[in-house]
Parts: sequence; C-alpha cells; structure tokens
Amino acid sequence: MSKLSHFDSAGQPRMVDVGEKDVTRRTARAHAFVRMSREVLDSLPNNPKGNPLDVARMAGVMAAKKTSDLIPLCHSLPLAHADVEITIEPDGVRIVASAATTAQTGVEMEALTAASVAALTIYDMTKALDKRIEIQDIWLLEKTGGKSGDFRR
Repeated sequence: MSKLSHFDSAGQPRMVDVGEKDVTRRTARAHAFVRMSREVLDSLPNNPKGNPLDVARMAGVMAAKKTSDLIPLCHSLPLAHADVEITIEPDGVRIVASAATTAQTGVEMEALTAASVAALTIYDMTKALDKRIEIQDIWLLEKTGGKSGDFRR
C-alpha cells in the first residue's frame, strides 16, 4: 500500500512538492447524481431563479477553476479545459464533469469539485420544492496522464 503523500514523516499535513515531476497532459472526469422526484424534475424549466441546469454547469466550471482555494493542499493549476455535462434521467440528474491541464500534477480534484458544486447548485435552486432531494455517488470516473498512469472506474 502506498503512503499518503499529504503528510510528512511526523504525520503533519503538507503540500506535496511537485517541482521535480514531469509536465504532462492530464485529464480527469468525475460523476455526481442528484436524486429528485418527478415533480421537481418536471419543474426544472420553470424555475423562477433561472434554469438550474444552466446555472449548475457554470457553477461547476467556476468551481473547477477555484479548487485550490477550496481544498487546502491542492495546487493551483492552469486549466486548459473544464466542462460539466448534465443529463436528466427518470429519477434525477446525472452530472459528469471534466477537467484538463498540462502541468506537474493531476486534475482529479478539479473534476470532483466541479461535479460536487454543480450538484450543490441544483440542490440550492430546487430545495424549496422538496427538501428530500439527495446528492449521491460522487466519484472519479477516470484520469489520464502523470506518473501513476491512467485510471478508469
């Protein structure tokens, strides 16, 4: 089992030094699901605050760009791309966020943050209709590039 890189030998949290790592193209995709009733799904186009899905897409992209401000030990990365795809399904809304960079560390956290904030935005914009809406299944779908290679769930 690998050791956790965000802790020093004394067990104190630290930012990983990526200065010696190669600059490579890195991508990541992450998933989230917002479970909601059919009534809430049907009301999405008529939301008085605006279309929750459009707002969630923008919120996700903005969150990806701010990941290092939100997660204390994340590196600030020059994102080459960030996107959020949202699909309406019979029992909720599926979110797939993607991020890409050419850098010394990966963009998994940026993709996960984008998916999470998009889901939170949908919740925020629809919570008045139903407090039982659930945010579920936040996970990394895939990542490419870097020393550890590719990963696909």
